[in-house]
Amino acid sequence: MTVVIGFEGSANKIGIGIVRDGEVLSNPRRTYITPPGQGFLPSDTAKHHRAVILTVLKEALQEAGLQPADIDCVAYTKGPGMGAPLVVVALVARTVAQLWGKPLLGVNHCIGHIEMGRLITRADNPTVLYVSGGNTQVIAYSERRYRIFGETIDIAVGNCLDRFARVLKISNDPSPGYNIEQMAKKGSQFVELPYTVKGMDVSFSGILSYIEDAAHKMLSCGQCAAEDLCFSLQEMMGVMCEERGAKLFATDERFCIDNGAMIAQAGWEMFRSGEETALEDSWITQRYRTDEVEVTWRD
Repeated sequence: MTVVIGFEGSANKIGIGIVRDGEVLSNPRRTYITPPGQGFLPSDTAKHHRAVILTVLKEALQEAGLQPADIDCVAYTKGPGMGAPLVVVALVARTVAQLWGKPLLGVNHCIGHIEMGRLITRADNPTVLYVSGGNTQVIAYSERRYRIFGETIDIAVGNCLDRFARVLKISNDPSPGYNIEQMAKKGSQFVELPYTVKGMDVSFSGILSYIEDAAHKMLSCGQCAAEDLCFSLQEMMGVMCEERGAKLFATDERFCIDNGAMIAQAGWEMFRSGEETALEDSWITQRYRTDEVEVTWRD
């Protein structure tokens, strides 16, 4: 049995998860929360992560019922993400690996999401729609790489959701996307939102521009409710899949929101294939494309 602990903190979530041969043993996390309508700054987010990371580490070990000696490898998010929060996570992961005498692994954040999605949904070889604050990519595995066949040509879906939530004054606890989903359950009126597909690339700036321009007018005159706009945004994804004859696999909020277990799972795959990160190479990078990583653990 192989046990890997994963540290994630590339944005406003700090999470530490432990995985043993495909089983998630623990996955606690904390969220840096700002008032509705506001974003989060890298320096403030890093300060939050520094304040809670050791508490989250203690919780992860206690929930898993493990001691440091039971861990085989320490994985951490190398990037992409916000620089200051990434540095906090890397420093703690490096320190823990040295104190415990364990090998270290730097993990690509996107690949963490992909491998956790494969584990949870049991989708063996999916075409992946990866959406986050900074990325929107259509990805599929081919010849030892997760290759990007299409991506946003303007703003990422995650960034669009964040700004959509700010316009509607929706909280970011635990995440704007989650709260949009909950509000969407109470909506019923479909408002057509503009989006563009150009080959395999997509454009979402039209949605944001439309909402920023029309939301206040539509809400103030009673044309629709905020819940209806959230419902419309969510329904659009289903419509896009149906138009292309696709079957949708999705993880729930435990694993689709940034978390430590996804880094542990990707680290588990990498470690089992013989990969390790030397201490002198254990830096972070804010820009780290998915297709830069050689996928040594798949045929």
